Amino acid sequence: MQEREFWELLEEVFGRSYGRSLSHDQALAALDSMTAAEALEAGVEPRVVWNVLCDQMDVPDSRRWGRDHNAPPMPAVSW
Repeated sequence: MQEREFWELLEEVFGRSYGRSLSHDQALAALDSMTAAEALEAGVEPRVVWNVLCDQMDVPDSRRWGRDHNAPPMPAVSW
């Protein structure tokens, strides 16, 4: 998953305004309480950040990947 895809999914699943707010305000416990934006800036794989955010926000798998429901492959190294 590219970072661009992360931001596209964020907007599709959460809406533009709420998604951007979540990315900058929601502390992600599984990522040392970094926000999604901070984690991406720190170099965490976008797919990992996306899964952690969706898990924390209780987004079901059926909605997690947007319209096409095709999950990108997991990175070789995760946090």
